[in-house]
Amino acid sequence: MENEKYNLLKRGIIYDLIGMVSILIPVIGPFFDLLWAPIAAKQMHKMYKGPEGKIASVIVFLEEVLPFTDVVPTFTLMWVYTFVWKKKPVMHAIRVEK
Repeated sequence: MENEKYNLLKRGIIYDLIGMVSILIPVIGPFFDLLWAPIAAKQMHKMYKGPEGKIASVIVFLEEVLPFTDVVPTFTLMWVYTFVWKKKPVMHAIRVEK
């Protein structure tokens, strides 16, 4: 179970890095953000269940669409909120798909 928690963190860091890469691409970057925003929102919703996951998916969508907000590590912040601040058990935070 503890391993799943840290796998979720690794995935979140990777998604945050993908979202931040658009800053480095001058002209294409904003268009990449428009493509990445719905994908990131869907991934956030898959990673975290419940109302917190829904709210986080809206926040990550807005963060990707709005200019100059790419530096915010939304996935990592959601992991910290879930497992450090709230100290939620792994099984209640992660959607287990069969």
